[in-house]
Amino acid sequence: MTGTLNDTRIEPVSGLVYRIQTAPTGQGKAPCLILLHGVGANEAGFIDLARQMHPQLAVVLVRGPLEFGPMQFGWFQVSFTQDGPSINAAQAELSRSKLLRFIEQLPNEHDIDPARIWIAGFSQGGIMSASVGLTAPADVAGFGILSGRILPEVMPLVQAGPALGKVRAFVSHGVQDQKLGIHFARHAKEVLDRFGVPLQYQEYQAGHSLDMAMTGDFKQWLGGQLDQSDASHT
Repeated sequence: MTGTLNDTRIEPVSGLVYRIQTAPTGQGKAPCLILLHGVGANEAGFIDLARQMHPQLAVVLVRGPLEFGPMQFGWFQVSFTQDGPSINAAQAELSRSKLLRFIEQLPNEHDIDPARIWIAGFSQGGIMSASVGLTAPADVAGFGILSGRILPEVMPLVQAGPALGKVRAFVSHGVQDQKLGIHFARHAKEVLDRFGVPLQYQEYQAGHSLDMAMTGDFKQWLGGQLDQSDASHT
């Protein structure tokens, strides 16, 4: 099934809205990158980045299930307090479950290779990517946290073991981030190191944003993951 990023679709099992840039035909089951937006945004914000990704990849942009305003969506409600972010944990868990169901449908619906699916996102999208990767490591080859964090609420669900050690992670964060401080990224690094997750970790002189240096390093990291997966498939 072909697709362009101009069109939105609804995945019927999860109910999630998404856009897809399909990979070229004739190469067999395609590797896939899933990108998740931050709170108050929508999937269209990643169209330009999706078009910059490796042409071998199918790229899927998923819309958060919660609507906060006109074309403003998210994965869970969050408020920022003196003690740090406070989230609606039930919403975060429901979104995690929806994403897992969504990922399960991709191989059949879009001829995706289930062994070569990466998931990444900015801010709340990165949070959800980590939640998926840590709790369902058999479902993804790797995940990226771009200016996000690992939720303490998801830690009891982490599937520690050999499968998690095969998942690759990318963590990037601005040291001047006023929304989610740099300590969240450093804590994520500690968590991933503890679980034996191979990690590329980057800090930038930036705020809470997805700047060119961050996206450039992410694309380079993903390209390396793609090269390794290609070698293992030959």
